[in-house]
Amino acid sequence: MDRIAQAFARARAENRAAFVAYLCAGDPDFDTSLAACRALIEGGIDILELGVPFSDPLADGLTNQLAAQRALEGGMTAARVFELVARIREFSEVPVVFYTYYNLVFSNGVEAYVRAAKTAGVDGMLTLDLPPEEAADVQAACAKHDIKTVFIVAPTTPESRLPVIGAAATGFIYYVSREGVTGVRDSVAANIPEAVAAIKRHTALPVVVGFGIGKREHVAEVAAGADGVVVGSALVNVIRDNLAARSQIAPKLAAKAADLVAGTRR
Repeated sequence: MDRIAQAFARARAENRAAFVAYLCAGDPDFDTSLAACRALIEGGIDILELGVPFSDPLADGLTNQLAAQRALEGGMTAARVFELVARIREFSEVPVVFYTYYNLVFSNGVEAYVRAAKTAGVDGMLTLDLPPEEAADVQAACAKHDIKTVFIVAPTTPESRLPVIGAAATGFIYYVSREGVTGVRDSVAANIPEAVAAIKRHTALPVVVGFGIGKREHVAEVAAGADGVVVGSALVNVIRDNLAARSQIAPKLAAKAADLVAGTRR
């Protein structure tokens, strides 16, 4: 069983949803980012979703856009993102999923990029702007190198496309619970249980829910009906709010993660 499947199996055995934590790799610099990842892992997360910094992150709101900008200004490159994963592998077996854009994969050569990701220790790849109908090259490379694929379902996705998305994914399905971009919201989107149920009619894979989830009560509400809960902007905001005292980022992230993870128990 691969690390992603193991994470979901462990969560199910403990009667809770898996907690998926997002950070932008290299935000605000390499060493602080590595310490932040360690802090989240020590805070009890199940899967680490690493955003690969990109100059045009169209699916991301301002919080994650600025995180990517900080990472790029701090010297992050594709090679350094792989190095970050390799360093994480020195102390943790937590599943790592890349949250990336197709241009970053294509421009480096799909086969070479996926091979390098696997060598570094990446377990899954979510390519935000790549629909499954256009993903044959990435799917083939991921299958060859045993990296799981993750695809998105949105509130606007017609049910007729769900079988296509379900067939393309090999890791899990990511349900984007709101239209628009990432970012913290005051409340959880409506109709999440119904959307998850519709997706599950077309796949046996776990379904995680993200976008707009930033408080423990939000996590608890989503965890009641989903296999996993994704939190990103609320964690990235901890980095943003402590840039003047970077030594405080890791302990504050660990505390924030522990609080949010507590909401996954049913």
